Amino acid sequence: MSSDEGDAMRALVQRVSRARVRVEGVEVAAIGPGLLVLLGIAHDDGPAQASRLAERVRALRVFADEDGRMNEPLGDREILCVSQFTLYGDTAKGNRPSYVAAARPEHAEPLYERFCAQAGAQKGVFGAHMDVELVGDGPVTVLLEA
Repeated sequence: MSSDEGDAMRALVQRVSRARVRVEGVEVAAIGPGLLVLLGIAHDDGPAQASRLAERVRALRVFADEDGRMNEPLGDREILCVSQFTLYGDTAKGNRPSYVAAARPEHAEPLYERFCAQAGAQKGVFGAHMDVELVGDGPVTVLLEA
């Protein structure tokens, strides 16, 4: 499904100096310079979307080259990925978001795992209440869909 048709797997990508995730006060993942990815998965998403989006994130050129322009890809930098069903929050009919477009956990978790494996990303804990800390670099934030 293309983004023109509505739901598509979404990655909100932030360039960071560092980021970390804690669950119940315990650090479960941390990175230095790289990308924090908030990943949202819709009902119709499948393995092909997860693979394509992982490739797009890894190829994203948002780091400074020797001339200071955003032209360098990820390279040896790190990725931290956090599942984020709230990327599908719809407030068109009021102030309380509806999440009906987000995939159910049993569908989303294997796709989240596939994305993380293909992107070489460290992970938060799927479905957990997480404390996510980041130091934004730039700031640079990009929304990708597949």
